[in-house]
Parts: sequence; C-alpha cells; structure tokens
Amino acid sequence: MTHEPTRQPTRRGILKTLAVGAASAPAVVRGRNLNDKIRIAVVGMGGRSNAHGKSLVELEKDSSANVEFAGVCDCNEGPRKSAQLAWSERAGHRIEAYDDMRRVFDDPNIDAVTFATPNHWHSLCVILACQAGKDAYVEKPGSHNIFEGRKMVEAARKYDRIVQHGTQCRSSENIIEGIRQLHDGIIGKVYFARGIAYKIRGNLGQHAPRPVPDGLDWNAWCGPAPVHEFSNFQLRRWHWIWDYGNGEIGNQGVHQMDIIRWGLKIDDHPNQISSVGTNFMQQEVHDSSAQTPGVLSTSMKWDDGRMIEFAVRDWYTNAEAGFRDKYPFVQKDFPVGVIFLGSEGTMIFPDYSSYYTFLGRDRELGPHASEPGSPISDLPHFQNWVSSLRSRNPEDLSAEILQGHMSSSLCHLANIAYRVDRTVNFDPKKETFVDDAEANQLVSRPPRAAFVVPENV
Repeated sequence: MTHEPTRQPTRRGILKTLAVGAASAPAVVRGRNLNDKIRIAVVGMGGRSNAHGKSLVELEKDSSANVEFAGVCDCNEGPRKSAQLAWSERAGHRIEAYDDMRRVFDDPNIDAVTFATPNHWHSLCVILACQAGKDAYVEKPGSHNIFEGRKMVEAARKYDRIVQHGTQCRSSENIIEGIRQLHDGIIGKVYFARGIAYKIRGNLGQHAPRPVPDGLDWNAWCGPAPVHEFSNFQLRRWHWIWDYGNGEIGNQGVHQMDIIRWGLKIDDHPNQISSVGTNFMQQEVHDSSAQTPGVLSTSMKWDDGRMIEFAVRDWYTNAEAGFRDKYPFVQKDFPVGVIFLGSEGTMIFPDYSSYYTFLGRDRELGPHASEPGSPISDLPHFQNWVSSLRSRNPEDLSAEILQGHMSSSLCHLANIAYRVDRTVNFDPKKETFVDDAEANQLVSRPPRAAFVVPENV
C-alpha cells in the first residue's frame, strides 16, 4: 500500500472501540443480549451472495465478532442446495436452508439478514425484515424506485433497525482518507464532479420464453414486480430490464454516485435532471431484448448551483482521467471512477480502494493512497455493520440506509429523465416531479397483490 499523507484515526478503528464499549455494558434488544452471538442469514444466492458468504465466514473466525453464518435462502432450489452445501463446508458447520424469506423472518434464531436479491426485491426485503425485528444489510441499489427507497428508510426508523447499504467504498480506509482530504481542501474549492461507468457488456441476448424450470418458484422470484413469461434472459439479464433492474447506472453507477454525494457533502436531491441516451448497440447491432440504455449522459443541478455529470457506455471506448489504462478498476478492462475538479487541482477515485490528487496547472501528484489489486471493501463493510449491530447506533454505520436511498435515487432520477426524454424538475422535499404526471408515474410502480410495498410501513 502506498501513502503520502499521515494516517488519521479511521472509521473502522473508531467502530472497533465502540464495539468494545458496547461489550462492557450489556444491553438487551427485543429479548436478546447484545453480547450474544449474532446469527445471520443470507437471502438471494446470486453473484453478490458470494461476497456476503465470504465475509460472514471470515467474521466467524474472529471471536470478538461473535457471529454465526446461520442460513441461506432462495426460491430456486438448485442454487439454494448448492449454496447450503458449499457454505456449510466452508463454515465448518451446518447452515440452514430456507425456500421462502418469510421463514427466515419468522425464525427467532435469526437476528439479522443480508439481501443479495435482484433490485426489484430490495426495498420490500428490508421493510419485511424490519417489521419482523431483524436488522439488515441490503445490496446496492437499495431500491428499485424512489418511493420504495423512502419506505425502506421509514421502516428502519419506525422499527429501530440497523440497516447497512452495500456501497462498500464507505468502509474503505483509503477512500475515507481521500474524502477527508477533499473536505479539508486539498484541491481547493470543488466546483464539479463527474462519474463514469464504461463496461463492455457484449450481446445481452433475447427473451425466448420457455417453461419454468423445476425447483424455481417464478412467482416468488418476480415478487413485487410484474410476472412475465419465464426465460433465461429474464432470470439472468434482469439488470437490463426495467421491471427488475435499473441498468448500468443503477448497477455499477450507484457506487460512483455515492462517492460524488459524499465528496460534495450532498444531502438532498437535485432539482433539475437531464439525461440523453441510446440502446443502439443492443437493439440495432445485437438485436437484444435489453431495455435499459447502453449509452447514457446525465447532468444534474441543485438549487445552490452545484452540478454533476454521469456517463455510461457499454461498448468499446477510450478511457478518462487515466481510468483503466493507468489506474485499473477491479475489472481491468473497464474505465470506472469519479473525478472531482477544484480551484487548486483535481482528485480521482478510480476503484473501490484508492484515490489520487493532482495539484496545480502542472498536475503534480499530491496525496494519494492505493492497494494492490484494487479490492472491494466487503469484509470491512460487514465488520462495520456487525459493530453497529452491537452499538445499536445507526450513526456508526458507514453506509446507513438513508445514504443508500439518496445515492440510489440519483440513479433513478437519471433513468426517469432518460425515459421521458426531456429535462425534468424535481421537488427534493416531496420527492415528486413538478407538474409532470408522466415522470411521476415512474417514481413508484403499480402494486402486485401479496407483494405490496405499503404506504404506511
């Protein structure tokens, strides 16, 4: 690891101190002593569940964490059984398998739940967990739409739950250090920020209906979203389907949006959003069924004049600011990152664990920190969550769910402006568009019986 600045106390170190303090003064939450073992289940056996499982297995090895990886849940029998076998072997003890998340919520032996489901389930998962008295960790983006994101926050508040959002950069020591440097004025007064997510996606394929495979509860998989005819495209490419996902900006871009908000100290929504884009490569070249834009350029402006940009590309591209070519991302072929522009220089965050500053007209290298391999801070993010489960203080969380809602909403706003194909004006306090019925229809979605996200959580 390379560094220029002197280390300051890190958030992780502070939280470990808090955890020790909590352990010295036992307390009780809904009949459970805070010093008891915390038993955690993972819902959704998709790609991100691997990071959840690995982190929980590592936490089990740390006796001070006093955590047990207790269960896995999926409505698809194949992944569920495979996950139960694999994680039981890695953890060295039996892990329970559940075919319905409601069984997880009803199990008094489960204290907290992590969610690695598709986006369309995220908010309802969190709401149901909070109502059942469980703490939660939810993958990004925390919501499929703005309305459900707000309801998720309200549920965490109403039921006094500790809910972490999966924007792991907030638990990276190097990223924390970089943001501190930014706030301390290392590049002067920041006047602009830009995020990019350029990922070659190839041909995403077509929707070719076929019978639902044995062992998959397709109705449960669709949950609060509309039920379409089953296809491998629906099951595997849901990120690129409006009913289930939020496109690249809601997939990768939410991490960069979160860094932008954090760096600019933005705690409210923008009031003006413009987005233009196209799905030319998927629809015209590949003849794919993908719906979300492969190329998207978004501009957002706040009442006080602050402005940001975000760009998405899904095919061959040049890099920007050294991303990919000089400062590689976790996926080495893709330029991804955040650029801050200030009166005294610039700062970049090219991955999940590094930052660089360039000062003056000659762009002299200033304070910076990096880590070989550009790792994602999954384990530190889970450590932070578990520490907060013991302190019972939501402010101890690196990425408390309100932060998740605000960052996810930027992605939703970008998508809405693209879908209505014009500049839109947004009321940050009401979280609705101003005199715009068409855009307001996309703030939420029609409820589906048995899977309703309630107005009153």
